[in-house]
This record gives sequence, structure tokens and C-alpha cells, in this order.
Amino acid sequence: MKLIFQIILLAFLTIYGCKSKHVNESEPRSEAPKVEFTEFDLGESDLPKLKREVNDYEFIFTPEQLEKLTLIIRDFEKETTNQIAVVSIDSIGKYTDFDQFAIDLSNYNGVGQKEKDNGLTIVFSKNLKKIRISTGYGTEKILTDEICKNVIDRTIIPEFKNGEYYNGIEKGITELIAKWK
Repeated sequence: MKLIFQIILLAFLTIYGCKSKHVNESEPRSEAPKVEFTEFDLGESDLPKLKREVNDYEFIFTPEQLEKLTLIIRDFEKETTNQIAVVSIDSIGKYTDFDQFAIDLSNYNGVGQKEKDNGLTIVFSKNLKKIRISTGYGTEKILTDEICKNVIDRTIIPEFKNGEYYNGIEKGITELIAKWK
């Protein structure tokens, strides 16, 4: 009798434990991209190694906002192969020039495909009140410095001034993607 009970229990657990869960694709995924809020290791270069599309070292975004930005960037990359990275950072370490820091950070991390040089990195600091869009040479043919400056000045900074960092970055990325397609 005890053996029959164990077999029935095992069968029950196997059947109900292995059921697949239906996911509604129209709703955002409940499991956000893995976000590790850790201090970056500067190592020899004074530049962090980026671990994902959105690297929030200033802890500005909520997990939901991180997920939304990541999904926008991943969908765009799937469609075009163009790569985007977003980095919030509270310090530029030993650097004295924020723009050079952003360029070096993008190059150090290899944002974009090497043969296409199709990367774009948005580096900003709430603490330092600075922002820079750094583009690869392939990207720069379409998204010129003037276009990037206009997106910063007309779209991103007005939102930042209202304390809406997520809205500024999301609207800026959306505008850049529309011009980049």
C-alpha cells in the first residue's frame, strides 16, 4: 500500500510539476533582464566593462524602466544589427574630459559590430550634469554629431531638467532609432 501511494504521489508531482506556463506575448515579460547593481571594476583602464545594454551605475532607473529600455534596444538590434548602450555613471575616474571618457568607454567595450562600426553609446551623469552620445564611424554617417547634439538639446535635456531621466533617455533613443533606420 505504501508503495502504491508513493507511485501515485510521484506521478502526480511529475504531471503537475512539468506543465508549461503560457506567456501572454502582448504583456511585458515579468522577468526583467538580469540587473547587477554593483560597483564597476576599474582595473587598469579606469573604464567599466559594460555587462548589458543599459548599465545604470547611478541607480537612476527602476527595474521596470531598465527592462523597457533593454527591450527597445534589443528589438532594434534584432531588426538592424545596430547596437546601443546606455550608461549612467557618477564619476569619470581619472579622466578630466567627459566627452573623451564617453568615447573611450564606447571603444573599450566594443559597442557595435567591428566590421560595420555600427554602435552608439549614450553616457550620462546626473551627478556631473553631463551627457554625451558617442557613435561609431559607420553610425556617424547617418547619425551625425549635429543630429546627436539636437537630440540631446531638444529631447533629452528638457526631460532631465524636470528630473525625468527615464523619459529623456527613452525619448532620445526612440528619436535616434527613427533617424537611424
